[in-house]
Amino acid sequence: MARLETFSIGEPLADPSPHSYPAGEVSVMAAAADEALACQRELKRAGRNIVGEILKGQGAFVQMDHYPQGDVYDSASGSQFYYHAHRREEHGHFHLFHRPPEDNRPGEVETPSHLVAISMDRWGAPIGLFTTNRWVTGERWRCAEEVISLASDFRIDHDRPSWRVNRWITAMVKCCRPQIDTLLRHRDREMARLLAHEGDAIYEDRRIEVIGQLPLQLPHWRNTLRDNSTSPG
Repeated sequence: MARLETFSIGEPLADPSPHSYPAGEVSVMAAAADEALACQRELKRAGRNIVGEILKGQGAFVQMDHYPQGDVYDSASGSQFYYHAHRREEHGHFHLFHRPPEDNRPGEVETPSHLVAISMDRWGAPIGLFTTNRWVTGERWRCAEEVISLASDFRIDHDRPSWRVNRWITAMVKCCRPQIDTLLRHRDREMARLLAHEGDAIYEDRRIEVIGQLPLQLPHWRNTLRDNSTSPG
């Protein structure tokens, strides 16, 4: 498996830990990690993987294009994601988004907020998570605490284009809550520092793309969560 390095544009990122979360919540994260790994195993037994499921039937793989075409969107929850590629250190990555209910009304679907990106290796396994500047996805920018709250409601609950991929990506948001919380709060501190010197133009500054990045080895993270959890109830 390829390994991603920790990265930050300024303030160093500490390794995320489940220690600050109640044991019952960590149990939920551990169960979600089991679910994500189960999805990967089910596909592997059939000679497939998460990325391959997304690219299946999509024609030639072109860097920067969204896969699947038109993105994956759950009209009931307001969640959305797509896969694409343009970074040398990975095969590609998923960009994950969510909208609050008031921005997800029939006929009035507004621009979502970016939760996190999940890096994937060429074998279709997750190797890290990262946050980006606003221009990268054209998102509606919200403060970290708002985005963290949105992430708790992320859900893709249909089978298009793949039930296993949608289960997997929903589980990944749940099991990687400490990483997502850490990255988003770090993102806000970094952007506040840059805003103080450069103003709002920083949101469109093409020199600032990835703000923070954390590596992930999902089996190891699942074991960490298990070691810090208790059975609910």
